[in-house]
Amino acid sequence: MSKLTIIDQGAGQFVVDGDLTFASIDKKTVKSFDFLNTGKLITIDLSRVVCTDSAGLALMIEWIKYTRQHRIQLHFRNIPDQLRNLAKLSGFDSSSYFATAV
Repeated sequence: MSKLTIIDQGAGQFVVDGDLTFASIDKKTVKSFDFLNTGKLITIDLSRVVCTDSAGLALMIEWIKYTRQHRIQLHFRNIPDQLRNLAKLSGFDSSSYFATAV
């Protein structure tokens, strides 16, 4: 298991490093959305995600809900195929967040 880390690249750019799994996502991660308040446009790069499961998809959906409520534009880059497949199984693949990579 790789620890989940969200790395601030500046200017609303973030990189998720590690696993997006039940084992790596804890309550602190779920409740810590402060990084989403750093601007009106946030881009999250998922190219360094090692392993993922439905908990990773659930976390992404929570990020989407949060940013919608706070009128923040959110873009995901380099979504792993495993997450895209989970999104497809869940019916989220038609969402603009999963349909195309930025």
